[in-house]
Amino acid sequence: MKLKQAMDEFDIDEAKLADVIDEAALPSGDYPYDKRLKRSTYEETLLALQVELVKLQSHLKQSGQRIVALFEGRDAAGKGGTIKRYRENLNPRHTNVIALPAPSDREQLQWYFQRYVTHLPTAGETVLFDRSWYNRAVVEPVMGFCTPQQTQTFLGDVPNFERMLSDDGIVLFKFWLNVSRPMQIKRFHERRHNPLKAWKLSPVDLRALNKWDEYTKARNDMLTRSHTEHGKWTIVRANDKRRARIGAIASVLDAMDYKGKDKKLTGDIDRKIIMSAPDFLSRIDADE
Repeated sequence: MKLKQAMDEFDIDEAKLADVIDEAALPSGDYPYDKRLKRSTYEETLLALQVELVKLQSHLKQSGQRIVALFEGRDAAGKGGTIKRYRENLNPRHTNVIALPAPSDREQLQWYFQRYVTHLPTAGETVLFDRSWYNRAVVEPVMGFCTPQQTQTFLGDVPNFERMLSDDGIVLFKFWLNVSRPMQIKRFHERRHNPLKAWKLSPVDLRALNKWDEYTKARNDMLTRSHTEHGKWTIVRANDKRRARIGAIASVLDAMDYKGKDKKLTGDIDRKIIMSAPDFLSRIDADE
């Protein structure tokens, strides 16, 4: 199905899309800034944090520690861009990005976590999941790709699964990149009209536009039931991709100990951008 046909079918009004392609999208959803981080500041800070990531990778190789980082969020939240900046100066042999396609017929008959387990890191490695097993908690139920019972079973099982990872020594980070509805629409519009980004936009993405409230409910249920001591969620308010990338990377670095760590840099986390799941849920009316 062509994108234009999909937009017509799902009643996406291009005139309404154009109305939000302006600066008003950035501070929407109670976002705390009305301007993006200056490019010069962003690039300087990002480079410094990437140097810290290289130090961390060296430490992981020497110590055998393992990191798994999950990047979740609505479509166009900035997951891929954040992962790209995390990995771009690291040795790809030791930092893997996993973005799995829809499960095969065989995988649909397996234990749900099985296809993710095969991608977990070995000693010294980092694995970055661009969407993860949490598909079963948000995307799949909202889009009708699983049954309500399958989602409930998953939410009951996932704390024990993640406890197993923690008990085995894996350091787990779970990020939810949160964007406002006007910002999501703005980014969809940009993708639709940019030939270099058009591949990022699918009819499924467009269907999701009309399911905003369903996604919100599923996300809140997921955060409530799967935020545990050994599997804490970190919320990244991501209307500004620059601040989101810096905040997510700094959060990983701040939690890890490694030789030569610049604690002043890695500990300088913008708490207007980075927050815990309980804090986020307590102010959900303001954000949504």
